[in-house]
Amino acid sequence: MRRRLTLALVATAAVALLEFWGGAVSQSLALTSDAAHVCMDVFALGLALVASIGAQRPADPRRTFGYGRIEVLGALVNGTLLLVATVVIVYAAVRRFAAPVEPHATIMTVVACVGLAVNGGVGWLLHRDGGSDLNVRAALFHVLGDALGAIAVVLGGIAIALTHAAWIDPALSLFVAAIIVVGVGRVLRDATHVLLESVPEDVDATDLTRHLERIGGVAGVHDLHVWSIASGSHALSAHVLLDDRRLSEAADVLREIDACLKEHFGIAHSTIQFECDSCPVVARH
Repeated sequence: MRRRLTLALVATAAVALLEFWGGAVSQSLALTSDAAHVCMDVFALGLALVASIGAQRPADPRRTFGYGRIEVLGALVNGTLLLVATVVIVYAAVRRFAAPVEPHATIMTVVACVGLAVNGGVGWLLHRDGGSDLNVRAALFHVLGDALGAIAVVLGGIAIALTHAAWIDPALSLFVAAIIVVGVGRVLRDATHVLLESVPEDVDATDLTRHLERIGGVAGVHDLHVWSIASGSHALSAHVLLDDRRLSEAADVLREIDACLKEHFGIAHSTIQFECDSCPVVARH
């Protein structure tokens, strides 16, 4: 995975430099805006690479859950910077509407085509593992969004060559800004869910409770909490009410609970506190 991320990082950085050059030479705001988006892609890929390395670090006495949430923090930083870049793009587009400049359509189109081809290859590399890691998924959204922006720039360059309509260029810049906002919104939403320790989207807490209550010896479940430590790493804590039984039988129930959580919900880290349904309450003095 790290090799693919490194290759994607280098290729995307080359596209950013090419599009900045093309934007300056052709005077295309749309191409420059797409280059800014690609720069954010470079940052996203860099964060994903750093996060993939940091997430492998073992837990220590201070960080007992390890470093998995580095990827979440990286996604939040990346998303925030992308929103700032969007504001700058929109401001520049509004000014360009007031003072339109017709870009060089040929350079604009050729450079965007090269960027599109590279983005397609990078997107294919990331798609193979992008479904399970939040930061890789964030980078994938940016790269695919940039590919869509490159398609728009190619079509816009062709339209400008045919019509000489200068307003097309800033309009395309606003389109690129909209792409950025959509992608960032999804990434920030996912990262916020993790930081708020919300129930993961692939886990139904009600269904999970029903599964546990069907295990022999379990009389009830309460104080159930399910959250994500990082992408694809879920944890659970719960109070489980048992009928009156020997300690060795309770250990068997615990093994069944662990197996159920792993098999049906992908939860490998669980903390279960047993309570007795019919045990007498011993008064404390």
